Amino acid sequence: MALPSNELVETLYRSLYRIRRTEETIAEIYPTDKIKSPVHLSIGQEAIAVGFCEALQPRDAVFGTYRGHAMYMAKGGNLRTMMAELFGKATGCAKGKGGSMHLVDVEHGIMCSSAVVATTIPVAAGYAYAQKCLGRKTVVVSFLGDGATEEGVFAETLNFAVLKKLPIIFVCENNLYAIHSHVGARQAQMDICRRVEAHGVHAEKFPDDDVLAIYQRASEAADALRTGQTGPLFFECMTYRWKEHVGPGEDYDLGYRTLDEARPWMEGDQVKRLAAMIEEADRKKIEDAVEAEIRDAVDFAEKSPFPGPGELLKDVFEE
Repeated sequence: MALPSNELVETLYRSLYRIRRTEETIAEIYPTDKIKSPVHLSIGQEAIAVGFCEALQPRDAVFGTYRGHAMYMAKGGNLRTMMAELFGKATGCAKGKGGSMHLVDVEHGIMCSSAVVATTIPVAAGYAYAQKCLGRKTVVVSFLGDGATEEGVFAETLNFAVLKKLPIIFVCENNLYAIHSHVGARQAQMDICRRVEAHGVHAEKFPDDDVLAIYQRASEAADALRTGQTGPLFFECMTYRWKEHVGPGEDYDLGYRTLDEARPWMEGDQVKRLAAMIEEADRKKIEDAVEAEIRDAVDFAEKSPFPGPGELLKDVFEE
């Protein structure tokens, strides 16, 4: 891989740092009960969302999982409305009614995330099919976890996507665990790419979360789909979540995984890696700007009103 430009490194670092510090701030606030929603933090997994979303164009669309903060921010989601949503406020991206697991910012191509495993996978395929029928050059990315590949709708969607040659990229963030169950305890065939290829889908695997390698390959894949290559494409991206399944704490004392297993991933932290590639003065400018944005978002969320009783039945049925 050619040496990345300083501009690219700084862009990727800003996105990585923005996600990491936002989630660390969420983890600090969470015990106060100001945040009204359960949170599934992406700390440790940021590089996948950043690598793929930075390769996309504004008109491209992403669909995510309940662990969707990284995807939302990497695609350029409004941090004020995201934070307000976590606080349950009326100014949130889902009017305070969806919380952390239901983030949306259509203006920036963030179509939805969902609390129910695998449910956005077919929706993403349907959106990709609509875009193709309309003759648009939109690339759709469906983010999913390793656990979602075990749901029936995943196999059904792969089949549909192949039949319709959809311009969609399925990105599996494989952190080895579905809640507390290791993939080896759930699947006799742990090679997800091999299972995907059986459906006729081109599949590739990233053995680690090298954000530069992910970005380069994601850019090639998105450009190929945009210029006529038929899809779908599937990428299995190995990663590791540092925090507990849901919440701001650690859970290495529960017995289902160990700190020794996590340590290599922490040592390969992409936030620190890219930080070391940037001149100190330039890095400080990036970090100061991000810290100011986060403070502003928290202040906005705290000062925003809660939704009134009139919102209770709104957006439930089409009127």
